[in-house]
Amino acid sequence: MNRHLTNAFRMLPAAAVLAAGAALAPAAHAAVPAAVPAVQFAAGPYERGPAPTEASITAERGPFAIEKIDVPAGSGAGFNKGTVYAPTDLSQGTFGAIAVSPGFVSPQALIDWYGPRLASQGFVVMTLETNSLFDQPAARGDQLLAALDYLTGKSGVRDRIDASRLAVMGHSMGGGGTLEAEKKRTSLRAAVPLAPWDLNYDWKNVRTPTMIMGADNDLIAPADSMAHSYYTGLTGVPEKAYLELRNAGHMTFNSPNTTIAKYAIAWMKRFVDDDVRYEQFLCPEPRPDNAVAAYEGTCPTG
Repeated sequence: MNRHLTNAFRMLPAAAVLAAGAALAPAAHAAVPAAVPAVQFAAGPYERGPAPTEASITAERGPFAIEKIDVPAGSGAGFNKGTVYAPTDLSQGTFGAIAVSPGFVSPQALIDWYGPRLASQGFVVMTLETNSLFDQPAARGDQLLAALDYLTGKSGVRDRIDASRLAVMGHSMGGGGTLEAEKKRTSLRAAVPLAPWDLNYDWKNVRTPTMIMGADNDLIAPADSMAHSYYTGLTGVPEKAYLELRNAGHMTFNSPNTTIAKYAIAWMKRFVDDDVRYEQFLCPEPRPDNAVAAYEGTCPTG
């Protein structure tokens, strides 16, 4: 094990710092625009919501009103418990679903902010409390898949979900779990590992469109030896991207962040919903700026 990985393993437990969960502030229902036959004819079958803009994709809440539903322990097999955030308006059809895992010795509260941020853009989202705070990436990957199975199989929002359009996301060892989950279930439509940590570097069998995010000042899961290395190892994926945050550390992903949200939403919309309206945020590839230190990708479909 090289010096970077040794330091990362040593520092990982100490890095989990509890933070208050983001308060849920449901967005108001968006006004329904007048139908334009030519636009409706051209639209993809899974497009949800109005045409995106820079303002809409970076907003704290999207156009969909949502509800928050607690999922107590024992609700389903293979995972502990969690929280579901789901759009309440089914007039546009069903939605894709995303399961999100926290990192090592980190509670669900640290990744709760992704729930309303993504759900209000038109997804059913479940944030997880893992079986154990010490679960390794492979176990977290299994829990992400179990959460998706619960959502589509027996949850109270199963009728709002298109079971063919599922995705995973997670931070740190939850990011490693995201890679493990997509390696195991190649039918997943999208994945976004955030500052992923995993001792496994064999991702050649992954087929899911994947955006990996890292941070330039991450001492827990160094971007060069982990996030970027995993990205280069995705040799079987025709659609992939790597985004490195500037002046950011490992725990940056545990607080609301406009850059993280913008690109996660764009990636999920493009590949879970096949919504080409979001390609404008991925192509041409974003150039380095005050928020982005580096970006590589297939822009977005090779």
